[in-house]
Amino acid sequence: MKLQKTLIALAVGAAAMLTTLAASATEFRSADIHPDDYPTVTAVKFMSERLKALSGGKHSIKVFNNSALGSEKDTIEQTKIGALQMVRVNIAPMNNICAETQVPTMPFLFRSVDHLHKVLDGPIGEEILKSCEKQGFVGLAYYDSGARSMFTAKKPVRSFADMKGLKVRVQQSDLWVSMLEAMGANATPMPMGEVYTGLKTGLIDAAENNYPTYESARAFEVAKYYSKTEHSMAP
Repeated sequence: MKLQKTLIALAVGAAAMLTTLAASATEFRSADIHPDDYPTVTAVKFMSERLKALSGGKHSIKVFNNSALGSEKDTIEQTKIGALQMVRVNIAPMNNICAETQVPTMPFLFRSVDHLHKVLDGPIGEEILKSCEKQGFVGLAYYDSGARSMFTAKKPVRSFADMKGLKVRVQQSDLWVSMLEAMGANATPMPMGEVYTGLKTGLIDAAENNYPTYESARAFEVAKYYSKTEHSMAP
């Protein structure tokens, strides 16, 4: 309900802004790396429905999901040059663009889901979003991405000792590389779309993400151990 209210508020604001645009209909382009039924894809499609209703059918959002337009890094760059009007990404690929976004990416930062929401929905969260404006981006909202955990092909992770020497896929962020190296692993940055093949071929031993991504990417077929390390709640 909180997410729906946020999206409705954004749609209302967008509809007000659109009254200054030309009368012709506009289909805004957005991107996501996840499949059709993934929560973030469904949410932006819901935002499109509300925008269409509030603009009298003139405006909508077309979601190019399932990595149709490339990795998150690719779609951020497309948004910067105007090829896309908006993009839904994990915060990690923004770390090297606006440094303040590194803060909610840090490991073991939030005590609970309530703590996460209190921080991100308050002045601190707004300050982090606003920090990206100097790089040409307008931060609309955060999604609660859940806790990220480790999934592995050969053995479960029960301690830092189990991380030693593991080749672990990480997001394309210097902070994530440092984080996994501090855990004793060999960090391997790569787009999410390459994780399944990487695990299957042995290019990587492990990856980390939330449970919906573990399921939707079918990573469970090639990495049967899902260890609830819950090391990050990066939005």
